[in-house]
Amino acid sequence: MKKRIWGFAATAALAALVAVPASAHRQWMMPSSTVLSGDDVWVTVDAAVSNDLFYFEHQPLRLDTMKAWAPDGTEAAIENKATGRYRSTFDVHLTQKGTWRIASVSDGVMGSYDLGGKTERLPRGTTTANLAERIPAGATNVKTAESNNRNEIFVTVGEPTTTLFKPTGKGIELVPVTHPNDLIAGEAATFQFLLDGKPVAGLPVTLIPGGIRYRDQLGQVDLKTGADGKVEINWAEPGLYWLNVTTPQTERAEGAPEPATPQRRASYVTTLEVLAP
Repeated sequence: MKKRIWGFAATAALAALVAVPASAHRQWMMPSSTVLSGDDVWVTVDAAVSNDLFYFEHQPLRLDTMKAWAPDGTEAAIENKATGRYRSTFDVHLTQKGTWRIASVSDGVMGSYDLGGKTERLPRGTTTANLAERIPAGATNVKTAESNNRNEIFVTVGEPTTTLFKPTGKGIELVPVTHPNDLIAGEAATFQFLLDGKPVAGLPVTLIPGGIRYRDQLGQVDLKTGADGKVEINWAEPGLYWLNVTTPQTERAEGAPEPATPQRRASYVTTLEVLAP
């Protein structure tokens, strides 16, 4: 594996620099390292929600859905979990060679129903498993749509492997053409994103470099996936980067009626590290 450094510059034909309000809260995970070697290897992960990426100043990320998987697909323990005022932290013992996945995945159901002449929304926390009990007897005109949120990082011991990138077919998932732990400054990387197991064109992709508090400009680059679900990025500088992919949402004018069917919503977040050539 080549040595890597953080940084990027998106393909000019796709990129559009935009300003985002400084108050935007973003969830993220930051590993102590993304590429390691040795026989007794650990990684420590900080997890938080903040305005300035990779700084602790808003709230911790909850760890109740956090899991880790070894390169062979077996689930590994999340150890030494702790949650403080501004961040959560935990360790994973990397007992196998290859690429590990650490992820928090949450699924839900949004929607509404009519009852007693009024339209009611499904309560927060509704899932496919408890949907039936959340809809009261006598409800009509039931409308539902799934929502999925995935926040994940990848850590490699030794040479990178691809076993863990087999799609589950649910939500937005990364299928790397370029391995996420083999990103080199000055070299183009290609990622493919699937929605519910299929490549989708026009998914908004947002890239923001870390170190926001030390510069005047956010440095955000907005891209969109192509017809094959792929997007290309050229990493020009070292550093940590936050990547977010979402389903496009149709804005509704004030006073306009609710759409006939709730919009499918999905979000994908990862932290990427790029090393020097």
